[in-house]
Formats: sequence, structure tokens, C-alpha cells
Amino acid sequence: MSVFKVGDIVETIDDVISGTILSIDGPKITMEDTNGFVISFLASEVMKVGEDIKVSNFEVAQIKSEKEIPKRRKIINTKPKERNAPKMEVDLHIHKLTRNSGNMTSYEKLNLQLETAKRQLEFAIRKRIQKVVFIHGVGEGVLKEELGYLFRRYDNLKHYEADYQKYGMGATEVYFFQNI
Repeated sequence: MSVFKVGDIVETIDDVISGTILSIDGPKITMEDTNGFVISFLASEVMKVGEDIKVSNFEVAQIKSEKEIPKRRKIINTKPKERNAPKMEVDLHIHKLTRNSGNMTSYEKLNLQLETAKRQLEFAIRKRIQKVVFIHGVGEGVLKEELGYLFRRYDNLKHYEADYQKYGMGATEVYFFQNI
């Protein structure tokens, strides 16, 4: 840090303000900028214009050694398929929905699955989730067909087979058209 005196031309370090020192009061420097305004700064916030900055060889070597150390970057590579992955999955297998399905009729099981699907569909619409996958399994296709009827009641969505590699034949993906 250099020693300042009245009449020195200085610039601020963090701003684009330059001017002439009018008075010095300890660490406080009062200057008149090029527009004629009188402003006060701390001595640590200004530097003389045209002053050479002196750096020792040790300081240069220290900075060079810091620069040579490679910094590890955290690069998270997301695969294109993962970027388009659905935000929500709903597993409609009966053993995932209830503990004791043994004493339920097929009709009761199907109704429970459809009620769950409808509730999750409404939730996704409310929360503006754009993609949902309903995992229904392969079986005889009754649940899949009923889900198709359910999805056709909504105007703002389309449904299609979900990613085969991830879900096989037993899942349907729903895409919501968002009216933003």
C-alpha cells in the first residue's frame, strides 16, 4: 500500500471513479472526482494512478504454483434419455397399493388401481408435473385398457407406451400439455 498525499491523482479499486485527493484524515481519504463531486473513501479502497505495482519473485512463484494445481470439476453427465425421464412414476401393482389383497375380488382390485391412477393423475395436473409413468404390468391388459379410457377423458394430455428398455411392455407414459 502506498502513502498518499494531498494532490495525488487516485482511482477507486472497485469502481470507475478517479479524482484528486483534497484531504487525508487517518485511513479516510476525501477526493474530488472528475465530475466535481467530493467523495470519501478508505485508503484501502483507492490507489494512485500511474503507480507501478511491485511484486516480488516469491509472490509471482506462489501465484504460478496455485494456478498450476488442477482444480477438480464436478461434471455431472446426464444422458439424453435421463433428461427426458418422467418426473413421477406411479406403480399400480396391487401388492404396492394394499397389504392384504388376498380377500379382494378382481373388481375391487381394479377399482383400487383405477382410483389410485385417477388421484395421482389429478395430483400431477395440480402440481404441473409434465410427465408421469403409470406402471401397470403386462397381465391380460384389462388395467391398461381401463387406464386408456381414463386418460381419454382429459383433453390436455396424450398417453403412449413408456420407454421399453426401462419398463418393458407394462407401463404407459402420460404427457401433459401445459397452458402457461
